[in-house]
Amino acid sequence: MYSQTKEPQQRLADNAVKIWWISAVISNVIGFVVLGVLLFLDYYFSWYAWIGWVLIGLTIISVLYAVWDILIRPKLLYAHWRYDVTEQFLQLKFGTLTEVHQLIPMTKIQSVATRQGPLLRKYNLYALSVDTMGSSHSIPVLPEQVALDLRDQIAYYAKIKEVDE
Repeated sequence: MYSQTKEPQQRLADNAVKIWWISAVISNVIGFVVLGVLLFLDYYFSWYAWIGWVLIGLTIISVLYAVWDILIRPKLLYAHWRYDVTEQFLQLKFGTLTEVHQLIPMTKIQSVATRQGPLLRKYNLYALSVDTMGSSHSIPVLPEQVALDLRDQIAYYAKIKEVDE
């Protein structure tokens, strides 16, 4: 009738922290460039004084967020991300402050795909996405062979057939 599922044990790729770190550095550098341009324009055009104070406040908040996003968040994400695949379920467990444990029934999975952006391609890694009728789920950073095998295994368990075009 009811069976207890055990906690997922599979971990993400070892390079996940590095990928998240590089991604956070890139996005924060872009944000600081935009803030720098706005601060320069504020100084050059002598905008209202309150605009300068708002920009300084945003800069302080951005520095604090950058410390979190670059130094702390990637390690916490990696430490708490787990997944597992059985014939009945795809299990995903992640989250640091709010822990999320998802059980996705294989019978509800409609499609499974791998994707690889430029940063993942540089390290020969993949992200795996699984779509159901009402939602989409992903495993963010997997080694190439693990991602391809997992994609095929989920497709087999979910009985997804390839469509020839």
